[in-house]
Amino acid sequence: METHNQKFLDEMKVFLLEEKAKLENELSRFAIETDHQEGRFETQFNDLGRDQEDNAHEVEEYESNLALENTLEVHLQEIIEALERINAGNYGISQKSGKIIPEERLRIYPEAKTCADE
Repeated sequence: METHNQKFLDEMKVFLLEEKAKLENELSRFAIETDHQEGRFETQFNDLGRDQEDNAHEVEEYESNLALENTLEVHLQEIIEALERINAGNYGISQKSGKIIPEERLRIYPEAKTCADE
């Protein structure tokens, strides 16, 4: 099976590991990582006070953080899966057709699982 050269794979692995660390850092600002599965976080509810205005702000902040957590977590999971594909030796191979995904696509979207035309 045709695959990407090792230099490219090493480069992509370094990039993906850096992106993973950035996402985990961003998530750790308002959420804690769960013990259940790598890359899964739980948004924390901040107690800002007891009056009605504080409570409304707490709920608004929590809802905003929850939405952000979901978005970042989805991206983090895609990166973890891409790193697993690198380790398994099938990174850059389309999961639909088995064709090699062009380097240009992987540089733009490193988590790609398929070729752009699939």
